[in-house]
Amino acid sequence: MAKYLLLKHYRGAPAPVNDVPMDQWTPQEISAHVRYMNDFAARLEKTGEFVDGQALAPEGSWVRYDGEGRPPVTHGPFAETKDLIAGWMVIDVDSHERAVELAGELSAAPGAGGRPIHEWLEVRPFLTAHPTVTE
Repeated sequence: MAKYLLLKHYRGAPAPVNDVPMDQWTPQEISAHVRYMNDFAARLEKTGEFVDGQALAPEGSWVRYDGEGRPPVTHGPFAETKDLIAGWMVIDVDSHERAVELAGELSAAPGAGGRPIHEWLEVRPFLTAHPTVTE
């Protein structure tokens, strides 16, 4: 089995077919979307393929080490990933092909008007071995 990250984007990917921002959806449309995501995760729990998944809140901070005895830096300029990353799901599957198949299903989550979003999802394998450095 291999773990993959299915990364949902607000922006930064090609526009989905049903390209209405979530902040313009009705409460019923949001509920239907969340229900689809939960049902999808529950189905994968039964097959042993679901590891974890979360939606991300829009707020957040960038933090970096700024030297011995100094407080962490918590301001920019930084890329606004909170505007880019909506959430994620980790799956554990037999093959890359299965990861792509599941990402395709997840892409069909309903959006505005109850129609599938057909959003683009990033499929990233977990690093399983340290990269070798050659000189």
